[in-house]
Amino acid sequence: MQDGSGGLVVLLLIFVAATYFLPAIVAAMRRHHNSVAIFVLNLLLGWTLIGWVGALVWACTVVNRPAHV
Repeated sequence: MQDGSGGLVVLLLIFVAATYFLPAIVAAMRRHHNSVAIFVLNLLLGWTLIGWVGALVWACTVVNRPAHV
């Protein structure tokens, strides 16, 4: 790592982590009512393709907001 590739490794790790946690990031940004559950699913089963895609689909579903009366 003396050749200056340390910064590249850090950027690669950040990119991989952001990609892995994309469903949780989407849920948090959309203020999904189940964002904690989506994060847990992403954390525990995100390493499987089905778990990651399932968490992403769930994060992209309609957000239920209570109606103000």
